[in-house]
Amino acid sequence: MESKGPFPLTPALSPSGRGSPADSVEPVPSRAGILGWLLFEWATQPFFTLVTTFVYAPYFAAAVATTPAQGQALWGFAASAAGLIIALLSPLLGAISDATGPRKPWIAGFGILLVLGSTLLWLGAPGDTARVPIVLVAFALGAVGAQCASVFANAMMPTLVPPERLGRLSGTGWAIGYLGGLVSLLLTLGFLAASPQTGRTLLGLSPLLGLDPALHQGDRLAGPLSALWFLIFGLPLLWLTPDQATRQPLRTAVRQGLVSLAGTLAQLPRHRDVSLFLLANMIYADGLVALFAFGGIYAAGTFGWGTIQIGIFGILLTVAGTFGAFAGGRLDDRVGSKPVILGGLAILSAAAIAILSIDRDRIGFIIEVAPPQAGGGLFAAVAERAYVAIGLAIGLVVGPLQASSRTLLARLAPPDRLTQFFGLFALSARVTSFAGPFLVAVVTAATASQKAGMAVLVAFFVTGMALLTAVNAGNGARR
Repeated sequence: MESKGPFPLTPALSPSGRGSPADSVEPVPSRAGILGWLLFEWATQPFFTLVTTFVYAPYFAAAVATTPAQGQALWGFAASAAGLIIALLSPLLGAISDATGPRKPWIAGFGILLVLGSTLLWLGAPGDTARVPIVLVAFALGAVGAQCASVFANAMMPTLVPPERLGRLSGTGWAIGYLGGLVSLLLTLGFLAASPQTGRTLLGLSPLLGLDPALHQGDRLAGPLSALWFLIFGLPLLWLTPDQATRQPLRTAVRQGLVSLAGTLAQLPRHRDVSLFLLANMIYADGLVALFAFGGIYAAGTFGWGTIQIGIFGILLTVAGTFGAFAGGRLDDRVGSKPVILGGLAILSAAAIAILSIDRDRIGFIIEVAPPQAGGGLFAAVAERAYVAIGLAIGLVVGPLQASSRTLLARLAPPDRLTQFFGLFALSARVTSFAGPFLVAVVTAATASQKAGMAVLVAFFVTGMALLTAVNAGNGARR
């Protein structure tokens, strides 16, 4: 029997992949269980929206570090360190989780890291360079917590819906995550973060809680707000979403997990299509990590945007991303995951080149335009409007690209090693993801040019797209 909601409440395949009654030991997910999983996307997104991209990272570069270029470089080194830790941990912990069974304890444990790291970001006061190391370590802790918790949540997908609805589940989850990021961003910009010059928020209000605009307390509160948001909205997954039964004790599972992971790595060459996909994902995910880490910072350095301008830019991108993710999930189920990913990478490649063609007083590399003027209004300059237009195109495709990437893996990976392969998925997205921010940071530091640092993104997207074309995703329309 199917529900009248977007997802049928029919049993998914058992971990063995056979789906026989003897093997189907997992509980059938209820509508509330699916809702709990979707709310986890809502719970984690503010860390990426507020901290990584639109509020705290630009604030750090513009007000905490000595110069925007130095801030971009330092933030890049912290992001690359976090990526390396995630890359090393995810596959091993995924293998152990597959052996033990339950995934919720891992989600809760890494959620604590997210909460701790996000809360400590409050300490980053403007101009206080002595606290820069604390801020960078706190950011890295939060990033490790958020990304590793997502590994285990992603692995729950095939137990929630049948294969033909995975694209819709993934796309809807991504869209709900974007909505969570949008609401948290509106809350921050409308009521908490104020311009130091005017003392007013985006809505023209004095900041709530007596926050001092001169000390950027509204910007700094983005960290603790992300922590509180996760605590509130991450609980429904732990309460409502069914988990796998315990299979064996942790000590035994650690040994079996190590053996299983070694066996999987040894057999990867035999899984040609999964291996090629993981390699392609490794490359284009590097570009995405760098794009998310430096998009707001790049705008702050190029146009002199403050929190309000970057925040409005983020709102526009998030709205575009929400619509894109909803539509992309349904498109995935109709035409397949691979075409959605390839289309997204093609648009991202063109958008990255277009971004490089824009400067304060130039678009298309050679066309001179009037630069932004003080008091000229929001996005009044031609170059600013061009940057926003490119950002909207990026927002439309990033959600579908990421949602379809995890959907394609869920369809290609062996069912009995799903968390392990999602760990490898995180590994492929992270084993060199430190390279993306690292290369941007190194090139930026060496040239003292943000534009030169951002130029590396194009190579990541084009190379990933070329590798993905060789993946045989199957003949079915939903492969």
